[in-house]
Amino acid sequence: MAILPFLLAPFLASLILTGIHAYLGVHVVERGVIFVDLALAQIAALGATVAILIGMDPHGGGAYWLSLAFTFVGAAIFAFARTKRGHIPQEAFIGIAYAVASATAILAMSKATGETEHLKDMLVGNILAVSMHDVVKTAILYGVIGLFHYIFRKQFLLISTSPERAEAEGISIRFWDFLFYASFGFVVTSSVAIAGVLLVFCYLVVPSVGAMLFAERIGRRLAIGWTMGTLVSGLGVYFSVLLDTPTGATIVCTFGAVLIVMFFVHLFFFHGGETPALKATSIDDPRDSVLQSHH
Repeated sequence: MAILPFLLAPFLASLILTGIHAYLGVHVVERGVIFVDLALAQIAALGATVAILIGMDPHGGGAYWLSLAFTFVGAAIFAFARTKRGHIPQEAFIGIAYAVASATAILAMSKATGETEHLKDMLVGNILAVSMHDVVKTAILYGVIGLFHYIFRKQFLLISTSPERAEAEGISIRFWDFLFYASFGFVVTSSVAIAGVLLVFCYLVVPSVGAMLFAERIGRRLAIGWTMGTLVSGLGVYFSVLLDTPTGATIVCTFGAVLIVMFFVHLFFFHGGETPALKATSIDDPRDSVLQSHH
């Protein structure tokens, strides 16, 4: 039981990650840009590599802001890569950005071999090493970003679920896309440093996909996603202590196991054993309108 105080900060950090990533995951799944967090994470890692090459402290504020600047460049690329006709999928640009950023980071790391361990920590993460100071700082940052998204929820939700209607209402899709990806960059740059790419990806996508099995409206998806993320975080931390395994990897595996259970529950209790098709939120149906859920 003496280990429980040691696990308090990692558990609180996982709850904070659940809160912001389950929400952003709804947008990511609706937009069909599932791997955008991996791309932005790799772009942030490239920024950290450049910071090391020019002599900055990899754990200092300068390296963080340079990484964030790189993610802003990525945000601008993804925002302007979204075309009206969609003849080139936006996911293609995201994949290209990931590959180029990865290759460039590898080339840069070959010139900074003495500091590769710091870059590995940024990509892999170690949630057990998080301190209460990091938890409080991250909670404040994510709270500000959450408030920003709440204030402008109409624009963000409408662009994610019905870009044609957003454009018809005079909303600048590219401008709001940039704001979305820029705020996303803040989250990814901080989250990856705490938990690593794999765990952040699970917090972003798995709760949203699990929620889509049982709900179509945004509000219900968020409720299910937040509940799932909280329960999985607790179970993952508990299993990591019980089995003496790495906490981050244990939470990732727990996410996978819980999602499989949710799928079979949905399959047998709601579809009589027939494979279901996941439905995206439709803004054209008044019952499922994301805007009505906010009135």
